[in-house]
Amino acid sequence: MDASLVLRDWLGREVDVVIDRPLGSTHPREPDIRYTVNYGFVPGTVAPDGHEVDIYVLGSDEPLERCRARVIAIIRRRDDVEDKLVGSVGGRWDREGILKETAFQEQYFDSWVEMEVE
Repeated sequence: MDASLVLRDWLGREVDVVIDRPLGSTHPREPDIRYTVNYGFVPGTVAPDGHEVDIYVLGSDEPLERCRARVIAIIRRRDDVEDKLVGSVGGRWDREGILKETAFQEQYFDSWVEMEVE
């Protein structure tokens, strides 16, 4: 889990996203994993793995190259150094919907969705 990724710093924030794994693409190292949502990163950020902070982008039925998304949650991973932002380009999302949309990849991790600032 990445303690430096603080929900109150991100929740509701509009971010520019570069999509490097568009909807329908396959994982570069795991060809059995097909992306059911657009997935990318927030330029200018740094995650614990040394790359930019990753983000799932929900609410688009089309593969995207870039977008502007509103951060609605963080997916916390107990068994990984890197957590994932969740952004929306449309629609309303709850924990159940986020878990359903990201299950294609999150099923391999011990993860949970953080949505509210406490």
